[in-house]
Amino acid sequence: MAALLLLGLVLVATGDGEDQRPARPKVDRFDSAAAWRLLEYQVELGPRPAGSEPSRRLARRLRRLLPRGRFQEVPGGLRNVIGTVRGRERGYVVVGAHYDTKDIPGFVGANDGASGTAILTVLARTMTRPRHTIHFVLFDGEESPRGSDDFLADGLRGSKVAARRFRDARAMVLLDFVGDKRLRIPREANSNPRLWRKLRAAAREVGARGTFPDASAGAILDDHIPFQRVGVPAIDLIDFDFPCFHRTCDDLSAVSERSLDAVGETVRRMLASL
Repeated sequence: MAALLLLGLVLVATGDGEDQRPARPKVDRFDSAAAWRLLEYQVELGPRPAGSEPSRRLARRLRRLLPRGRFQEVPGGLRNVIGTVRGRERGYVVVGAHYDTKDIPGFVGANDGASGTAILTVLARTMTRPRHTIHFVLFDGEESPRGSDDFLADGLRGSKVAARRFRDARAMVLLDFVGDKRLRIPREANSNPRLWRKLRAAAREVGARGTFPDASAGAILDDHIPFQRVGVPAIDLIDFDFPCFHRTCDDLSAVSERSLDAVGETVRRMLASL
């Protein structure tokens, strides 16, 4: 994830103590073990910059895993991967994450790419008869290519294409840095306040309130922005206070299954209210 922090650091609203590991949710509807296995698989592939053979290999597997899995072409020979779970009523929502990694030697992106991809894929495979149809979209080319200094122009390649296709969505939920061990996700300043209240309500219901504190953070350029620009209410789940951002220490030692569980249970519950 190569987003740009625009408005400053997280503003802490309440003290959560020194141990910032997510509490275990009080419900058990999200298969965190399956998500962890998929995260491990991505890391084992090594660096996965957009267009690389490891990235294309991952895309083929993700297409097989997602319900009604299919590719969406992205300029430059890239491909989004899309799955769909049909709903009971008219209308649809989008859940997104990016599956490419920053083109840095040795960078495996356990948190930055793999965590959101793992949670999204497991949600897609286990959701049944939601209220509204859910399109699960894994974006290619979120990271700007090596040598580019213009993230807004050269990054977000997959989400720019997907936003045009899904411009009539009721809502969009983005999963980005959602696996780090000391996970705390405040509201990113660009994120829709109404949707964020729904997210925090869902977190309270499943016992993951501490993971989504009553706090705010700076505005970030991320895959939710192209959706907002076409009029779709969107939120970005991202713990940007992550010490291994675009560093090779973003490996399995930086993430935890407990964090995947807290986010997975919360988003699963939230989707029922959209």
